[in-house]
Parts: sequence; C-alpha cells; structure tokens
Amino acid sequence: MKKISFILVFILMHFNAVSQTKKQDTLHQQKNIDFNYKALIIPASLIGYGTLSLYNDKLTNGDASIRNNINSDNEKTFPLDEGTQSLAFLSVYGLNLFGVKGKNNFKDRSIVLATAYLIMGTSVTVLKRTTHRQRPNQTGFTSFPSGHTATAFMGAEFLYQEYKDVSPWYGVSGYFIAAGNGYLRMYNNKHWFSDVVAAAGIGILSTKIAYWVQPFFKDLFSKKQTATKTAVVPYYNKNEMGLAMSMSF
Repeated sequence: MKKISFILVFILMHFNAVSQTKKQDTLHQQKNIDFNYKALIIPASLIGYGTLSLYNDKLTNGDASIRNNINSDNEKTFPLDEGTQSLAFLSVYGLNLFGVKGKNNFKDRSIVLATAYLIMGTSVTVLKRTTHRQRPNQTGFTSFPSGHTATAFMGAEFLYQEYKDVSPWYGVSGYFIAAGNGYLRMYNNKHWFSDVVAAAGIGILSTKIAYWVQPFFKDLFSKKQTATKTAVVPYYNKNEMGLAMSMSF
C-alpha cells in the first residue's frame, strides 16, 4: 500500500504543478495557459489501470494471459521497438525540414519536447525504482512502466499537437506507431500489458503538461536580450536511446 500511495501522490503532484502554474499565470496577467481538465481523463485512466494492476490479482492474471497469447514463449524477437520509440517526435522535425510547418517554431517546439522528455523520463525512472516489478522475461525488476512505450506516446502526442491543425492524419500515424511500439515491447517479452498501458498515459500526460506550461517558458526566454540557440540531437548506444538538448544564450 505504501508503493501505491507514493504513485498516486506522484501523479497528483504533476496535476497540482499544472494547476499552480495556471493560477500564477492568471495573477500576473500573462498569456493564459490552455489548460483543460477533460484532457486528463484518458491519460489518468491509463495510468490508473496500470497502477491497479500492481495490486489486483485479476488484472495481474490478465497480464499473464495476454502475455501468453502474444508471446507464447517464442524466442524470436523484432527489435524495431528500439527505433520506433523516437520516430514520432523526430517526424515533427522531418516534416518541418520538408516545408510542412507545424504549430511552433524550432526553438519553441524544442523547449516543449525537452520539457515533456524531462517529465516523462523522471516519472518513468522514479516509478521503475519504486514498483520494482519483474519483467516477464525475468531479466530485471524495471518492468513498470515501459520507458520505450512512454517515449513513443510522448512523441505521438507531440506530433499530434504540432500538426493537428494541418491534418489529423499526422496524429493518427503517430499514435499508430506508438501502439505498435507497445505491442512489440510485449511481443519481445520485455513488458506486461499494464506496463505498456501505464506508460502510454505517462507519455501523453507529459506532453500535455509541457504544452500547458509552454507560455511560462516562452515568456521567460523572450525576456532574454541575447540570442538563444537550441539544438536537439537524438543519441543511441547498445543499451539505450534518448534525446540530448543543448541551449546557448
């Protein structure tokens, strides 16, 4: 019960941080944050389901059943999940490079992406260490939640937010890729179904929070008199893939 209480408090802290940011923004009569509580329903439900699975026998048995149906102890794996986790958010920069303009310019969207990545990465790391759930392939105790899936859905929401006014199909494609990544994590016997579900919620919520607090950061950086240079570079080694961001003022 201590673990589940910690997780709920951790989630509530994210919600409270967004709420406090909105209040401060109103008091200082700055640009309003486009905050909508209804947008929390889907990601909160996904995170809630994943959290309950840690302590609910029926959901745990459901995880095992889904794992057996998908994997069936098949030793064949498809390592595409290593690359597809970053495909959605990289597509935003690729589309812009080919002249398809999105919602924000390079600097603003890079700040949003870096913020979302920080929130997502911190959440995943803390929850992995706190829940200590064993992976289905028994290679470690960092199963909950899936970091790859969280990254994929973070990118899918990022792609959707940037290009939803251009075409809804960009968002659909991003979520299709993210769902495929989650499926591969289960097929490759790296994660349980509930790991993937919770990770999807964390990824989506992280990006939404990043856009909600964007006006604050935009106002902060606009006050700088010197030019700001931002560079976002993906990195990959044999063990992990991630995103590096460099900013000079």
